[in-house]
Amino acid sequence: MKRLTAKEEEIMRIFWEQGPMFVRELLAFYEEPKPHYNTVSTLVRGLEEKGFVGYKAYGNTYQYYPVVSEKEYKRSALNEVVSQYYNNSFANVVSAFIEEEGMPLDELKALIEKIESKKNTK
Repeated sequence: MKRLTAKEEEIMRIFWEQGPMFVRELLAFYEEPKPHYNTVSTLVRGLEEKGFVGYKAYGNTYQYYPVVSEKEYKRSALNEVVSQYYNNSFANVVSAFIEEEGMPLDELKALIEKIESKKNTK
């Protein structure tokens, strides 16, 4: 799955939280100074080309909706980071959090318990 730019991800967050909408409706979720309509429209069309949003035509206007869920995108992004920076090993990720980020032992134990409880429910 392709990675999103910061501006594309901002738009996808709006779609994930609000659901289908027209570009004009998207603009309401931006703070001042709002981007120009054409800028947002171009970004949304780019998301459509990348396969992140689909659309339904209403005459010559389009209502866009997400076709990739937030969960799917996060999973893909995480897998890419783990692959690229941690030799495809989640153990290396956890090790980095413990060694470099000072992850407390109680957080690690809670994480292990959470993983074990999910394995036991399958």
